[in-house]
Amino acid sequence: MWDRDFNEDPFIVIWELTRACELKCLHCRAEAQYMRDPREITFEEGKKLIDQIYDMKNPLLVFTGGDPLMRPDVYDIAKYAIDKGVRVSMTPSATPNVTKEAIQKAKEVGLSRWAFSLDGPTAEIHDHFRGTSGSFQLTMDAISYLHELEIPIQINTVISNYNLHVLDDMLELVEKLGCVLWSVFFLVPTGRGKESDMISPAEHEKVFRWLYEASKRVPFDIKTTAAQHYRRVVIQQKKKETQNAEKLIQYKHALTKGLTGSIDGLGRAPKGVNDGNGFLFISHIGDVYPSGLLPIKAGNIREQPLAEIYRESPLFKELRNPDLYKGKCGVCEFRFVCGGSRSRAYALTGDYLESEPYCVYIPEAMRGEKVAK
Repeated sequence: MWDRDFNEDPFIVIWELTRACELKCLHCRAEAQYMRDPREITFEEGKKLIDQIYDMKNPLLVFTGGDPLMRPDVYDIAKYAIDKGVRVSMTPSATPNVTKEAIQKAKEVGLSRWAFSLDGPTAEIHDHFRGTSGSFQLTMDAISYLHELEIPIQINTVISNYNLHVLDDMLELVEKLGCVLWSVFFLVPTGRGKESDMISPAEHEKVFRWLYEASKRVPFDIKTTAAQHYRRVVIQQKKKETQNAEKLIQYKHALTKGLTGSIDGLGRAPKGVNDGNGFLFISHIGDVYPSGLLPIKAGNIREQPLAEIYRESPLFKELRNPDLYKGKCGVCEFRFVCGGSRSRAYALTGDYLESEPYCVYIPEAMRGEKVAK
């Protein structure tokens, strides 16, 4: 994974198996519905898709939805991928579909990790966010089953105005639940997500610093999604903490090459993953997007090979070129390791190459200009 060229192969592939889901989440990217779409990728098409994914240097594969468990063949799809050697994880919704028997079956086919959403430390907050009474307790029950069956657990949390005030309690709960990873999502106003639900740019910065300090004392990993500028905060903080000349040279090298994995403690990716850059999303009907949060179609797997779409699409090529970024992102010294959320830029400005609208940082190249004005 560490020698991967993001111009050729993604680091992670998200496959939306279905848009069917029993929940009514306030921020749902997919605007999920109760019924399955008859146009969904079939099992046979799915096997061919997995073959194509594997041939792109076998990236991480995540089954998402809607709710993947709404597909009766989800375990057959998973087994095919796992038998081939693909590392698969799944993000089901906390509904009555998540039984101990369902989780046992997942373990038998070899699913490496389950991820559940938990958006507050109490039922009141979580159930409001998920639009369904009882979702919090179903999540707690499912996590208990996973522990019994010794399956690693990932918790996904969307940061918004609904839960900003309880992050300390949330951190404590994630630790208490014995999770291996806390994946913190920062809201992008697409699908059902609203700009009014987002925390402010200054609050983003405050939460980033809080996450960094928390990451030094908790026994689980913390990663972020749609918060590329968290990488900048981590590098800044680590730079402040070191007096080692060799380390400082390493930081400078990282900024120019886009490498982050070895210096920032953010986990899995060797360099900054962003929409269309090391990351791709396949919808339930085979449409290919730079991410699930950037709703611009680049092609369809029923019409083109996946690798061809990822490598040759003008959209993906632009997203992989930080020198095309506009505004302060275009001159920022952190653009190769950060780059800002391209999906948030698109959602709020209509231009995926515009600056990250929720970043407060002023690049070094612009500071003299600001003073002059």
